[in-house]
Amino acid sequence: MGPFRRIVIPATWRSDILAGMSLTFTNIPQVLGYARIAAMPAVTGLYTVLLPLAGFALFGSSRHLVVAADSATAAILSGSLSALAPIGSAHYITLVSATALTVAGLLLVARLFRLGFLADFLSRTVLVGFMTGVGAQIMIAMLHELMGVQSDARTPLRQLVQIFGNLHQANGLSICLAAATIGVIFLLNRFSPRFPAALCVVVGSIVLSKYARLSDLGVSTLGPVSGGLPHFGVPLIAWSEFVSLLPIAASCVFVIITQSAATSRSFATRFNEPLDENKDLKGLWIANTAAALCGTFTVNGSPTQTAMAVRSGAHSQIAQLTFSALTLLVLLFFTGPLQYLPQCVLAAIVFIVAIGMVEIRTLFAIRRESPGEFWLALTTAIVVLVSGVEQGILLAIALSLFRHVRHSYAPHTAVLQPFGTNGTLESVPAKGGLETQPGLIVFRFCADLFYANSARFSRDILTLVNDAPHPVRCIVVECSPVTDIDYSAAEDLRSLLENLNLRGVRMFFGRVSPELKADMNRHRLIGVIGVENLFEELHTALASARQWLSQSEQSSPTP
Repeated sequence: MGPFRRIVIPATWRSDILAGMSLTFTNIPQVLGYARIAAMPAVTGLYTVLLPLAGFALFGSSRHLVVAADSATAAILSGSLSALAPIGSAHYITLVSATALTVAGLLLVARLFRLGFLADFLSRTVLVGFMTGVGAQIMIAMLHELMGVQSDARTPLRQLVQIFGNLHQANGLSICLAAATIGVIFLLNRFSPRFPAALCVVVGSIVLSKYARLSDLGVSTLGPVSGGLPHFGVPLIAWSEFVSLLPIAASCVFVIITQSAATSRSFATRFNEPLDENKDLKGLWIANTAAALCGTFTVNGSPTQTAMAVRSGAHSQIAQLTFSALTLLVLLFFTGPLQYLPQCVLAAIVFIVAIGMVEIRTLFAIRRESPGEFWLALTTAIVVLVSGVEQGILLAIALSLFRHVRHSYAPHTAVLQPFGTNGTLESVPAKGGLETQPGLIVFRFCADLFYANSARFSRDILTLVNDAPHPVRCIVVECSPVTDIDYSAAEDLRSLLENLNLRGVRMFFGRVSPELKADMNRHRLIGVIGVENLFEELHTALASARQWLSQSEQSSPTP
């Protein structure tokens, strides 16, 4: 082939590039809106999808997460920094960029301490609830723009109250444009999923708005947007101001870590893809550093824009890099046409994406298979909708931990009993009156032993001993599910062994892993249990127990 090799372009690149084009024309107006929420110049919204977006795409792990301006962090900035400087002033803009730099520093610390493990505490169940709540929240937030109604409320419930109170202000043409946008996109997505429907709708609406003068008919448009490249520089502030920014930056970091992790984990689970949360922290750190040096505000993993990228056909970071490259062209040459984009069209596009975030089928599947988990998911969605994303994420982590602790606190327990002619041992849920054979009980406890469940472990064994149909002489604990014992559990186990010893009951442990044996040794339990009563296999523990039982019966005096 000579010195030149044939360049093979992956087939998915075409889909990614089209998705990046769709993201450009649907999300650029959205980030302009986020700039208004942060009380920053509109052009700084475009800066968030220039270098910060490319920075995460190149250094992050998630193939789908779109890191850009976000409503949650934008609201934190405007609500907190307005007390430190007048909104819109040069000093306010400097403080906003300094906050982004502080956020980047805290994210670097989080990366060094590998805090990406926080995402592991978000179960699939509560992730579905989280995304459902975010989707519902976004749909409500878009309603006033769909109808051309004024609303300055921040929470979904207040937004609904304002919308219904101002229905007389609704613009019929805006409603028709929004309905047409939703209908066209739904039809095109239904019959031609790969077609960039949102892109065509945005371009068509801009042309229609310009030449039909929709603004003169009461249809709100974005208005003039300045262009040009950002001015790079390090935001310099006083030490006292930096101290004041720390709690604000910490709030943003909490939202960024948890929301980005929740979003990236959700889509990685959906597509069965690998994910490195600590590498994502590196990408978020680089993205926010770029945002600070560009003079814009804090960026975050956006559930809305990520869902839009996936819906547009994105498979990899090529879509984000395409988005960033096209944003550069828009900044240089095409900011003028954006002023004609009807806000109701933009709201309709975002509304469709939000509908896709509400996983109704998955919720019904969860309800069918596990009603308890369904209520956990629904509770998470309601909290996100009523209280906000930050509280919803915190609840999602708490509920995931609660669900795990609940199962560990009350695990499955069983008595192994012989079945069939060959005497194979099978599990039967543990309850009083069961035994493996006269004088012998094989007990399985399906969780690690820790302070919350060790009393249950002791209670279950004593119940089996007290209610057994024949006097119990020995117990074999099948330890394969047990890999760890904490201090409290070790003390309870020591007391149980002493109690059983007074009753003349001997305790054997089978399938003891090296980790469990190390824990027993650390808590000085081996001397109490007896090293001769610990076995790596269940059959050897059972054979030893039966031999001891036979010897004890032979040595017992005949009544």
